[in-house]
Amino acid sequence: MADVDQQTSVDMADLVTPRAVVAQLRAPTKRQVLQELARRAATVTGIADKRIYDALAERERLGTTGIGSGVAIPHCRLPELTRLYGMFARLERPVPFEAIDDQPVDLVFLLLAPSEAGAEHLKALARISRLLRDKATCGKLRGANSADALYALLTEGATG
Repeated sequence: MADVDQQTSVDMADLVTPRAVVAQLRAPTKRQVLQELARRAATVTGIADKRIYDALAERERLGTTGIGSGVAIPHCRLPELTRLYGMFARLERPVPFEAIDDQPVDLVFLLLAPSEAGAEHLKALARISRLLRDKATCGKLRGANSADALYALLTEGATG
């Protein structure tokens, strides 16, 4: 575990770009949230949205990525990728996500990783999880009124 701690500095700005932030995602179900994120991720990665969605749905079948307190971090690995890709969405309305605390989800951070990105993938998940477990940060994200404001909040603590 010491290795992970020494190199935990995954920079949020390396994971998510301003165009990969959605301020008001309209999707009434978990499935539609994942489909819409897959559609948007396809434009960034060049991978077919159905391929991304299928990989996300397969990962969800293993266990929910709803981590509680209205937050979900759907993620999967795809052999076609050469680097990590992140996408953040604040949902227009919270949706049931089978989260561990049974609370609906309104903050979603999608993480896509190359198949061979073992440690890098885990470090990124840990970084995202730490950020989104912070109640003050989540409160600010829920209160932000634009994608630019969300991006600034996600990346301002990127090194901390």
